Amino acid sequence: MTEIEIGKAKRARRAYSFDDIAIVPSRRTRDPEEVSVAWQIDAYRFELPVLAAPMDSVMSPETAIAFGKHGGLGVLDLEGLWTRYDDPTPLLDEVAGLRGIRATQRMQEIYAEPVRAELITARLKQMRESGVTVAGSLSPQRTKEFAKTVVDAGVDMFVIRGTTVSAEHVSSQAEPLNLKEFIYELDVPVIVGGCATYQAALHLMRTGAAGVLVGFGGGAAHTTRTVLGVAVPMASAVADVAAARRDYMDESGGRYVHVIADGSIGRSGDVAKAIACGADAVMVGSPFARADDAPGRGFHWGAEAWHGKLPRGERVEFGTIGSLEEILFGPSRVADGTMNLIGALKRSMATTGYTELKEFQRVEVVVE
Repeated sequence: MTEIEIGKAKRARRAYSFDDIAIVPSRRTRDPEEVSVAWQIDAYRFELPVLAAPMDSVMSPETAIAFGKHGGLGVLDLEGLWTRYDDPTPLLDEVAGLRGIRATQRMQEIYAEPVRAELITARLKQMRESGVTVAGSLSPQRTKEFAKTVVDAGVDMFVIRGTTVSAEHVSSQAEPLNLKEFIYELDVPVIVGGCATYQAALHLMRTGAAGVLVGFGGGAAHTTRTVLGVAVPMASAVADVAAARRDYMDESGGRYVHVIADGSIGRSGDVAKAIACGADAVMVGSPFARADDAPGRGFHWGAEAWHGKLPRGERVEFGTIGSLEEILFGPSRVADGTMNLIGALKRSMATTGYTELKEFQRVEVVVE
């Protein structure tokens, strides 16, 4: 790829966001009713290529169960309010009422309450008893501490999610998590990330992960780019990691690692573009925060918003536009791509003549 001269001492390559690209229609079209958006990771098949992000504004045990029954995978944040408090409902009400700079300060206070292992067990048990596939998320910093609790509670899918996760974290202060050893010893599939480059993704795939999350610093509630100066446009990031998946298949003799776009998925068109760039599925946060049955009461925030020393996120007010089911399947009452995400994906695939997600990864795209 051609490099651009930033100045005489620095060169860079051009990268593209989802807003920079568009999907090209082909000579063949299909009926949307003939399109399948099902996918499978490890032994688990899902009717929707969508994971609900592990964020307190989006996922409670109840909404994770509802999301699972709709055909997706709801991921519960196992370091969130649901594992710190017996009943976080009053605190969710309080967070929705905070204003100004006090919002960040108060959220730091609320999340200072320790995570309790018995609540991790209770929340995952509640999800398991509903019959849905159970997924929970920990940060790399807390994975070693609570991994046994999570696995013993019967989790089906273990998600290790951070702003950026590497297979080679170096620290002189503490023993880092050895992802390769950790994943090898687990009896459940692991999804790990985020990452945004070919080389970082290749290293994560070599740990034995079943899936890799692509992206950091690009979500609606993130300020990582502003605070740290770190971000990678998602279209290029997904395409780079998809290339790593292809090369790792050759290296490993055919082992396929799923690529999951996690960032800048705000509208239905972003879902389609992520898969067009090579993603197998997407992890979605902000669209589900708009559900009137979401825990955030129309507000959206992630773990970065309440970091004790360096917050890199905001509590964003979106308001509500409909139920979780309507946001997934419609009917849509808006024309901005925030409702009927699955209907829009199927129509995008049908318009370009594809009936399967794997085929749709080969669709032509252009830079606008």
